[in-house]
Amino acid sequence: MTVQVQIEQGRLARLLRARGGIAERGLRRRTARVADIARREAPGRMGAYIDWKVESGPRGLTGVILCDHPATLFVLYGTRPHVIRPRRAKALRFDSGGRTVFAAVVHHPGTKPNDFLGRALRAGR
Repeated sequence: MTVQVQIEQGRLARLLRARGGIAERGLRRRTARVADIARREAPGRMGAYIDWKVESGPRGLTGVILCDHPATLFVLYGTRPHVIRPRRAKALRFDSGGRTVFAAVVHHPGTKPNDFLGRALRAGR
């Protein structure tokens, strides 16, 4: 008994690239997994701003993770020391050590980078 398998490259390529095909389903699963890890790794409420999608472009399918929190770039890349001044009031108000503090100016020491998206990508492989 002889078994012969014939693979038509064009049909196989279309099957893999087709919307809803094997490759897209796998990419969707992996992208969703990375987004879930990023939500857990994100500081504060930033995880609530993370979403994902799969796009089809000229180079094929791409998994995209989005974070539209206004401070995302400051968290990812960190900040240098800087001065914070009030914009619409005479003083800044914040809590420190369980007390409410008012200040005319704050000398912020800066923040270290927190690449939570990169860590999520590496962990989701």
